[in-house]
Amino acid sequence: MSAPPTSSGEPITSKRQLVEYLAAGCKPRESWRIGTEHEKFVFRKSDLRQVPYEGPDGIRALLEGLTRFGWTPVLENGNPIALSRGRASISLEPGGQFELSGAPLEDIHETAAEIGTHLDEARAVTRELGCGMLAMGFNPKWRREDISWMPKGRYAIMRDYMPKRGGLGHDMMLRTCTVQVNLDFASEADMVRKFRVALALQPVATALFAASPFRDGKPAGYLSYRSHVWTDVDPDRCGILPFVFEPGFGFERYVDYLLDMPMYFVYRNGRYIDAAGQSFRDFMAGRLPALPGERPGIGDWSDHLTTAFPEVRLKRFLEMRGADSGPFAYLCALPALWTGLLYDETALEAASALVSDWTAAEHEQLRAEVPRQALQTLFRGRKLRALAGEVLAIAEGGLRRRRRLCGGQDERRYLEALQSAAESGRTLAETMLDDFAGRWGGSVDPIFAAYAL
Repeated sequence: MSAPPTSSGEPITSKRQLVEYLAAGCKPRESWRIGTEHEKFVFRKSDLRQVPYEGPDGIRALLEGLTRFGWTPVLENGNPIALSRGRASISLEPGGQFELSGAPLEDIHETAAEIGTHLDEARAVTRELGCGMLAMGFNPKWRREDISWMPKGRYAIMRDYMPKRGGLGHDMMLRTCTVQVNLDFASEADMVRKFRVALALQPVATALFAASPFRDGKPAGYLSYRSHVWTDVDPDRCGILPFVFEPGFGFERYVDYLLDMPMYFVYRNGRYIDAAGQSFRDFMAGRLPALPGERPGIGDWSDHLTTAFPEVRLKRFLEMRGADSGPFAYLCALPALWTGLLYDETALEAASALVSDWTAAEHEQLRAEVPRQALQTLFRGRKLRALAGEVLAIAEGGLRRRRRLCGGQDERRYLEALQSAAESGRTLAETMLDDFAGRWGGSVDPIFAAYAL
């Protein structure tokens, strides 16, 4: 959501260019990489409030403090709103959630090292500012009215448009945090197989990573309230995509989906132009009300891709988007899970067979029920924890066959937190709720220490 905008670039004259843009993501297996992104809340230790942008302990001060580690600021209207270093970046979500978009890496050992270095650097600065970082799916304490908006033009447009499409869009923007992984594909057929497996199994990931049981300082009635929030944001651009499972799905069908999805904005000459609700098809025909007579460039298409929010998103790679953010072990476990499932042919075949006969109604059932019940969700006559165990066994086999070693251990070590959850049937969210009812004395305040990064 928060990537800096691109220039308009090569003019678009046909839909074929849009299809070719996605197809250009196809890579040979030896070029496949793993890109991990994770978000966390930055809070003031003195009062546990989420910090604003300005101020001596604000998000701007954090970004400026990180430049000592070689990060280069990205400015918008003179304000630093992101940082870049090599192929990695740091960016801001609308409520100041602080995101690392990691570089494309070869294995999960490198991912763990990258996350560890980032957290060390961020902690060095936040300690000086009197702040901490909290990684979970939904802000446990503060109302949306208590959270400041970041000074980014695209967010002002989205803020005005979202209430027209759903009731929880502002909550998504201001109060949620996720961890996701971006993975490659070899061909259109490979993309289709991976997309279908990832989309079908996204509720399993949601269940395993459930870590957002609170809202406004009280139990929310969900184990992943973050995941529930996404069900009431914008039906045009969110959720499970049934057409992915239909015969004939490929790059062109996904382009059609994006062309039918309303726009948010166009970026021109350093500013965002409000095009919310308008049609990219009209833009291609020179009939966009926001820019009459002008046609888009390929950079406009790239920007439009970032405004789709399904559970799995296709760019020139696939993004797995269904998990709550969490502690360090979980930040490493998410890329390990999906790499094990999708980057080994035997594992991908097994996962494909596992989900091949699921119906559209079953996909929707899981999407609706898992946010509330996580691993206790009943699916085909058994609890989801059993299915999660099977999925983890497939992923474990995939990682074993990859044989990426560090210190004599392969990448399976990063699945341990998830395996414990599947075996016990208990998620981080349920542990949090038990502590809330017990040793925390009905307060969410201790969570800021217990789950600080």
